Amino acid sequence: MLTELHSQKTVSVPRRNGTRGNPADTAERRRLEHDLRQAVQQEAFTFHFQPRFSLRSGEITGAEALLRWPHRRRGLVSPSAFVPLAEQTGLINKIGGIALQRACAEAMLWPRGTVAVNVSPRQLADQHLIGQVAAALEATGLAPERLELELTESMLLHVDADMLLSLSALRDNGIGLALDDFGTGFASLGMLRRLPLTTMKLDRSLVRDLPDQPEDVAIARAAVQTGHALGLTVVAEGVELESQQDFLAAIGCDEAQGYLLARPMPAEQFRARLAA
Repeated sequence: MLTELHSQKTVSVPRRNGTRGNPADTAERRRLEHDLRQAVQQEAFTFHFQPRFSLRSGEITGAEALLRWPHRRRGLVSPSAFVPLAEQTGLINKIGGIALQRACAEAMLWPRGTVAVNVSPRQLADQHLIGQVAAALEATGLAPERLELELTESMLLHVDADMLLSLSALRDNGIGLALDDFGTGFASLGMLRRLPLTTMKLDRSLVRDLPDQPEDVAIARAAVQTGHALGLTVVAEGVELESQQDFLAAIGCDEAQGYLLARPMPAEQFRARLAA
């Protein structure tokens, strides 16, 4: 996920809210916005890649691209700190375009596998997504079938007719559409049936207490069955224990990602992992 961080030191910065804040916080936010604009101009972002594995064969099926902003003074700035600011200022559209270009270019260096890129609600609402995807695929030569866009449950609650047409056009061109964070309480069966999805990703909150909590066992089993009934590939996030992996495989979950299988890693390391 875009806001996911793994085993690296990060810093947080104040974010704007609806009230008059501390002057120091306001100044800090302005400095961060200035630095973020410079980072966008210089495309000063990096990615780590978290592999996704088939629970049937154990093979790597692809990876999720995780955004990083290495700041010269602040260190590694948490996406949870700068993504909301990017949303507010509209910079998220440019960052999203950069992310697609870089992720697709990286995937062209892989012998196989799909690259999953997180999509901002604003990219979809502002009608930038189709053009950005087309530009990234044309510039890199990546086959559309090797690109998957991850959409959160919350952003799909407010899909209007134009957004639905955009998602359908992307899917018609072979691009995968994944529902991220499934199980956080927003998605309905009607929504799942209406959207042109290809993948359902079970949120780590559904996986965390498996297989010991009967309620979570029942929910996970039902989610996998629902996903398969709708023709979706079901992926479990946050797999950290062998008992979780074994249970998910037993109930028919298709793929998994998590610390047990592999932590997010730099692009070069992921390429070496694929080659091995």
